[in-house]
Amino acid sequence: MNAPAKQEDYARERAAARAALVRLRKMPPGDPEYGSLRDYVIGEYMSYARYIAGKFRQRGEAQSDLEQVAYLGLVKAVDNFDPDYGAAFLTYATPMIAGEVRRHFRDTTWDVHVPRRVQENALAVRAAERELSQQLGHPPTAAEIAERLELTADEVAEAYEASAAHHTASLDVPVSMADGDGASMGELMGDVDPGFDLVVDREALKPLLAELSTRDKKILLMKFFRNMSQAQIGAELGVSQMQVSRLLSQILGRLREKVEAG
Repeated sequence: MNAPAKQEDYARERAAARAALVRLRKMPPGDPEYGSLRDYVIGEYMSYARYIAGKFRQRGEAQSDLEQVAYLGLVKAVDNFDPDYGAAFLTYATPMIAGEVRRHFRDTTWDVHVPRRVQENALAVRAAERELSQQLGHPPTAAEIAERLELTADEVAEAYEASAAHHTASLDVPVSMADGDGASMGELMGDVDPGFDLVVDREALKPLLAELSTRDKKILLMKFFRNMSQAQIGAELGVSQMQVSRLLSQILGRLREKVEAG
């Protein structure tokens, strides 16, 4: 079949689909023919829905998934189209189908929750980056993207940061080591360092230790820095081991009260 003949057949198919759509909208849902006519109209425009879905194929989602979302937009367009409004069906359906695909990216493909405004900016920034790269012949700057989208520099930076939240990696993903051994990402992550608590405690105690008497400082020094026993401390100070125990309890008790009060 030559090209003019194909175009003529295509025009007849589109005209038949439009006529069926107008008839469908004027038909009560309870009509026995309503379901089959609706299926026919949807089927006639599914190729157009696939075309719209194809415009989003560069964003990392499976084409089949995008087409399913586009079909959902098409069904909504068929069910809500009003031929008396004056607009052609495709004029009405195009933004509805594309909007459904955009909502899919915004609401279901983010591994980490990000505010809707930031999600929309992130998608717009990526699209503008591709368009400007083709137009300029080089990757655009953040300022050029901001100018194209009428965003501030901070909003563009925020959008780039949000893009990192679009997909996350599992902690069980194997990571190649320099020595050839394998380990998971989770095994390479640090844990809570108990040394942080020691630093906090030490800094909190510094001014309190400075207020102690010379004897009390000496007792703590011998006990905790020289690792001397209570008997050895008692011999150094000329007091009994029981007195040393009592003195240590009093000193540590006062320090504990001041730290908790501070």
